[in-house]
Amino acid sequence: MTSTRQQPATPPAPLSFPRQLARTQRFTLGAPRGFSVSPDGERVVFVRSGSGTDRSHLLWVLDLPPGGVPAERVAADPGALLAGADEELSQEELARRERSREGSGGIVAYAVDGAVELAAFSLSGRLFTAELRAGTARELPVPGPVIDPRPSPDGRLVAYVAEGALRVVGADGSGDRELAAPEDGHVSYGLAEFIASEEMGRDRGYWWSPSADRLLVARVDDRAVRRWWIADPAHPEREPRRVGYPVAGTPNAEVRLFLVGLDGARTEVGWDRERYPYLARVHWSAAGAPLLLVQTRDQREQLVLAVDVAAGGTSVVRAEADPAWLEAHWGVPAWGPGGGLVRITDESGARALAVGDEAWTGADLHVRAVLDVGADDVLVSASAGEAGAGGTAGGPAAGAGPETGEIHVYRVSAARGAERLSEGVGVHGAVRSGAVSVLVSARPGEPGSVARVLRDGARVAVVASYAQRPVISARVRLTEAGARRIPCAVLLPSGYEEGDGPLPVLMDPYGGPHGQRVVAAHDPYLTSQWFADHGFAVVVADGRGMPGRSPAWEKAILRDLTPTLDDQVEALLALAGRFPLDLGRVAVRGWSYGGYLAARAVLQRPDVFHAAVAGAPVTDWRLYDTHYTERYLGTPQDDPDVYAAQSLLTDEGLTAPEGPARPMMVVHGLADDNVVVAHALRLSSALLAAGRPHEVLPLSGVTHMTPQEQVAENLLLLQVDFLKRSLAMGG
Repeated sequence: MTSTRQQPATPPAPLSFPRQLARTQRFTLGAPRGFSVSPDGERVVFVRSGSGTDRSHLLWVLDLPPGGVPAERVAADPGALLAGADEELSQEELARRERSREGSGGIVAYAVDGAVELAAFSLSGRLFTAELRAGTARELPVPGPVIDPRPSPDGRLVAYVAEGALRVVGADGSGDRELAAPEDGHVSYGLAEFIASEEMGRDRGYWWSPSADRLLVARVDDRAVRRWWIADPAHPEREPRRVGYPVAGTPNAEVRLFLVGLDGARTEVGWDRERYPYLARVHWSAAGAPLLLVQTRDQREQLVLAVDVAAGGTSVVRAEADPAWLEAHWGVPAWGPGGGLVRITDESGARALAVGDEAWTGADLHVRAVLDVGADDVLVSASAGEAGAGGTAGGPAAGAGPETGEIHVYRVSAARGAERLSEGVGVHGAVRSGAVSVLVSARPGEPGSVARVLRDGARVAVVASYAQRPVISARVRLTEAGARRIPCAVLLPSGYEEGDGPLPVLMDPYGGPHGQRVVAAHDPYLTSQWFADHGFAVVVADGRGMPGRSPAWEKAILRDLTPTLDDQVEALLALAGRFPLDLGRVAVRGWSYGGYLAARAVLQRPDVFHAAVAGAPVTDWRLYDTHYTERYLGTPQDDPDVYAAQSLLTDEGLTAPEGPARPMMVVHGLADDNVVVAHALRLSSALLAAGRPHEVLPLSGVTHMTPQEQVAENLLLLQVDFLKRSLAMGG
């Protein structure tokens, strides 16, 4: 007789780290983000997906009833609003998400009215609103595809962009109308141009007045921008995609600004756009006139302008200049306590918070962003400055400098100076409105981050995180190396013991501007730890050119990117005396600027580096964009020798390659519209012409991000296999 007893199911194989990393989008899924706090202190709004592998984000509200128990509830569920249908994204929305490196779905962004009672967002190019008190959501029938909807401060209207036109509709769905229509296919109203969203950190193109009676609207004309074609060779039947890409030394989009009334009447805002073409920041609050931050093309001069909303004229509030460049910081300019101009300045040699003509912080802090401006204080994000004191209680590991990799939240006022609000070693950020703050903290010894809700400094709630716990733990040592005290992180194999002997080294940098990698947190090192567990000693070093230390540290790369490589070498050699590093087997890997740095390392310092994985590398700076490249290198017309010296190749071939040739794997997404694949293809051609063996890994359909699960997983596996082969590690 045949038994009908059911056999026990085979347990699923444990999830590998590469697969988990890809499936969880680097452990960001399920974690709350995008916080807004209501002025009355009764609601915190945020987005969060339903689990650590769910890519669709929902809109949530955490109610904070006075004297009651905090409770979370869903304010908008994309699955219900779309009746289970998959999202369909327009090319414009896909481009916006690429610029913000957003790889998930659902409600990835939203905007609220002044009272934080109404939220607006788009799904599949359709406009939705959510009544945050009532917990109801609805679709507003308007033309699409809808991009960047934003309620008016009074909650009566919602503005949005569709087909390049700025439109407005009543919050009840009535009265939809066009406020500013594009004159032709090269013009758009209300959207940020490529350079603003990719490089300036300005991802929007219109701003409501505090009284909700008009808007400031950017008009972008990209007809002068050079056109490139992004093809998919794996699908020759598909037409290439035509994109505007302002490559170094060529025209940018023309950006103008208009005051637009609700009846469509417009007044142009005037300033010397010929001299100051970059519109970097716009601020409009009830504290005063609208403020603009405009910059020269070389970013060495900038003006803070106040706008006359009646006539459209502007007046100079502040003029600034720097022999290297000026950064456009988050949260400034703004009107501050007592009507003074809030700004972040390098004038003293330290990066300081200033209100009016008075510096409110000194060289002990390196101010990174303004998070909120209160009635008598300013909330900022800052790391330790060059004159900073020792680390926090229980502080950094032996050999680390003061607060290596830490970022804290401070409340700064003229009367009390800077008061730290965040506690313990970690990376902290905050959102504040009135007495309620959301303080988000990541720490080196704990995976993920914790979002605590504070009222007058006392904890009242913790926002739940559904993020998965990694299957591995990062064992990071934060330290400093060399005479320059280069911030470093070192990771050894999980089972390594002191007597096991020296290990092959993997340098794992980003290494360039705007990409700090040495941070006092856990999850940023998970991939590095995975490589370490394959038998490497992994070193992450933040040399000159990297943010978070001092203005001079960042600006040491003006017209010469060589210090970014020199500091990797200095860190490596200095750490070899303290950690088990085998200097006869040193590899380097990186992506984007890190890919450029990895390739440059084996081409120009093969005496130190023995193999490289160069991911999406910039190889010829003449092929990268205006705002980023020209800040550091000038223009190719004015500084051709600088471009030739800092690029990996020129029209004549490789730039100053040294022998012997070292193994290199070049990885690039064929759909990348930021660092186009031409960089990798030209590098391969130059390597071939020079007789240098190398491997090329083209990623079909992949952009500058690699969100596809199988691609992201196998990319790590192929890299570790290449590195082991190249360093003769075996196994």
